[in-house]
Amino acid sequence: MFLIRYLPFLLVLALWIYAFIDCLNTPESQVRGLPKVVWVLVILLFGEVLVGPIAWLAAGKHRQPVTGGGSTPAEWHRNHSSAKWIAPDDNPEFLRSLKEENKKDEALLKDWEADLRRREEELRRKHEGAQDGPANGPEDTPPAAKE
Repeated sequence: MFLIRYLPFLLVLALWIYAFIDCLNTPESQVRGLPKVVWVLVILLFGEVLVGPIAWLAAGKHRQPVTGGGSTPAEWHRNHSSAKWIAPDDNPEFLRSLKEENKKDEALLKDWEADLRRREEELRRKHEGAQDGPANGPEDTPPAAKE
């Protein structure tokens, strides 16, 4: 009941929006009869009564016949796909690039690990030196008491 009541309004609205967008996207060289700005105004002003959108679709734009023999997109694709598409996991170039990236990442990881070990060793030496060194040095002797 709801759909039947509002279906005509929705169809008019859809045609109005389609004609408006089609007019805006059409290059000026393909517009017939009136300037493009005038066609936009005609579509907007007379869209509720369908005069504007129907006039645009019928007389406002040069329509070119479809080229390609009228074949469907799937048929065109079957006839024009000269290069076979290869899935990434079957493509040797892609697999080779993955191996190269993996080698680079492993080398980078090894460098980071070596740097981390070096820094940890430096910190360990500083910490051991701080515990051993100052305890035996003159810095730890208490200052002489003033009398």
